[in-house]
Amino acid sequence: MRGVVRGLGVVLLVAGIGLLGWVGWQYFGTGVTSNQKMGEAQNSLRAQWKTPAVSKPATGDPIVLLRIPRFGKDWEKPVVEGIGKDDLARGIGHYPRTQLPGQPGNFAIAGHRVTHGSPFRRLLELRKGDEAIVETADAVYTYELDGSPRDLTVKPTDNWVLEPVPGKPDETPAQSIITLTTCQDLFRSPDRSVAFGHLVKVSRKS
Repeated sequence: MRGVVRGLGVVLLVAGIGLLGWVGWQYFGTGVTSNQKMGEAQNSLRAQWKTPAVSKPATGDPIVLLRIPRFGKDWEKPVVEGIGKDDLARGIGHYPRTQLPGQPGNFAIAGHRVTHGSPFRRLLELRKGDEAIVETADAVYTYELDGSPRDLTVKPTDNWVLEPVPGKPDETPAQSIITLTTCQDLFRSPDRSVAFGHLVKVSRKS
C-alpha cells in the first residue's frame, strides 16, 4: 500500500512540475519568442516600404506599425494580417474582413494581454482622448479614442464591433475608425474589452 501511495505521489509531483513548466512557458517563454518575432516583423516591414510590393499580404505578414503614446515614446508594435493563434504570436492581428487604415470603415485589431509578448497588456489603461497612431508605407494615421476599453465588454460572438459602422450594419461608412480588442481579463476570459476611435489626422510621407 505504501508503495502505491509513494508511486502516486511521484506521479503527482512530476505532473505538478510539468504543469508549472507549461505555465512558465506560456507566461514567459512565449514572450521571449514573440518579442523576437515582433522585432523581426518591424524590420521586415520597414525594409518592404523602401521597395513597396503590389501583392496582397498573406496571413501572418506584417502590414502596418502601431504606436500608442500613453504606453511610452518607444512603444511600437507590428500589426500582422490575421487573428489566428500563429498570427497573434507574431504581433497584433488585423481582422481580415475589416478595412485598412485611412479607408472609410473599421480598421479592427486584436492583441494578447498575456503570453506571446503581451502587446496589449496595458490596453485597459487607455482613456478617452488617448491616441493610437498607425504608420503605413505612405502615411501616418492618428486616431483618437472615443472611450476606454474598460467601459465596453462584449462576448466573442458580438461581431457588431467589427462592422464598418459598429452596430449599424446597413449604414455606409463615411469616416475611418479604429477598433482595439483584447481579452477582458488576464486569465484568458472569452469576453473581449473593446475601444473605438476615430481618425483625426493624416500625415503623408514624402
